[in-house]
Amino acid sequence: MYKNHLKIILDFIFALLGLILLLPLFLIVMIGLALANRGNPFFFQNRPGKNGKIFKIVKFKTMTNEKDSDGKLLSDEERLTSIGSFIRKTSLDEIPQLINIIKGDMSLIGPRPLLTQYLHLYNDFQNRRHEVKPGITGWAQVNGRNAISWDKKFEYDVWYVDNCSFLIDVKILFKTLLKVIKKEGINAANAATIEPFDGE
Repeated sequence: MYKNHLKIILDFIFALLGLILLLPLFLIVMIGLALANRGNPFFFQNRPGKNGKIFKIVKFKTMTNEKDSDGKLLSDEERLTSIGSFIRKTSLDEIPQLINIIKGDMSLIGPRPLLTQYLHLYNDFQNRRHEVKPGITGWAQVNGRNAISWDKKFEYDVWYVDNCSFLIDVKILFKTLLKVIKKEGINAANAATIEPFDGE
């Protein structure tokens, strides 16, 4: 009942209310990033949703498009702007995804939507993360976020698929707030964001 019906209704209601309440902050961040990124405050990218269906995720753009002399993008560390670093650490870059929730592509709680280039690398167990809508935050995010291994991340994602409930979602929301306040697990051990998944 909750997983297939009530959760969808609550997602829409809370995402809409959240977007309205956060609108002043949304506009401030948008203006700041527009200045830092030469007029482009948003980042759009294809991501796999429920059952692997591709959708376009929207986030605040925290990195520039600077390239080296060969035309290749510089590393994440080099492209991450000062304001982008702050916005990423405070998770403000996730606010635009409330629009994805309103559209029905995402949920407040669920496995984070990863890159489409990883789809062919998943084994059957890992691919089960797509049995539910992806979320802005999830069980893996409150148990290590980017600081845990890929194996552990997938283990947490599939655990959520099998145990999704209203109480679990409430617990994840509260733990997410604590993580954001403490700024825990933002980065992997040796990277500005997270190491790429190589299928192993």
